[in-house]
Amino acid sequence: MTRGLGADRCGRAIIGIMPRTTFDALPSHARLWIFAAERSLTPRERDYLLQTVDGFLDQWRAHGHPLTSARDLRYDRFLFIGVDETTEGASGCSVDALVRDIKRVESTLGLALVDHSPVLYREGEAIVRLPRDEFAERARTGAVTPETVVFNNTLTRVEDLQHDKWETPASKSWHGAAFF
Repeated sequence: MTRGLGADRCGRAIIGIMPRTTFDALPSHARLWIFAAERSLTPRERDYLLQTVDGFLDQWRAHGHPLTSARDLRYDRFLFIGVDETTEGASGCSVDALVRDIKRVESTLGLALVDHSPVLYREGEAIVRLPRDEFAERARTGAVTPETVVFNNTLTRVEDLQHDKWETPASKSWHGAAFF
């Protein structure tokens, strides 16, 4: 935990403890956001992203109250942000502030993080990113199948990660609609 003094993203005065935690310490019911980079991050980009996100989370508040939050980066490509809403839930203003901060990182690094429209899936060990219509075309031609492992970046709870709903066969995700 760190101590902060200043103003929150909505302009309200803040003083107090900012309870950032580790991602694995979040409860299963914690709220989740997943941001997928268009490509793997370089070590310099990864360090910048994590330092920037940590700085944001250390000051993240909703209605003047600190949010118990955490982040994780997987495969140098997927940024997870989680909030334990037991004591304070993320408000619309606080979520907007998070997205603004991630968009600022996008601009600095020159890569997309906030665009949720592409499909990301595995081709062997590689992670492929395609527009949805191209994924649907690959499904039509059999280049991807219901068993193709996809990344479901629409999940909203940490428990979904814990129950293997993030990196999962397409047939077990919304991606399965491409096969019907």
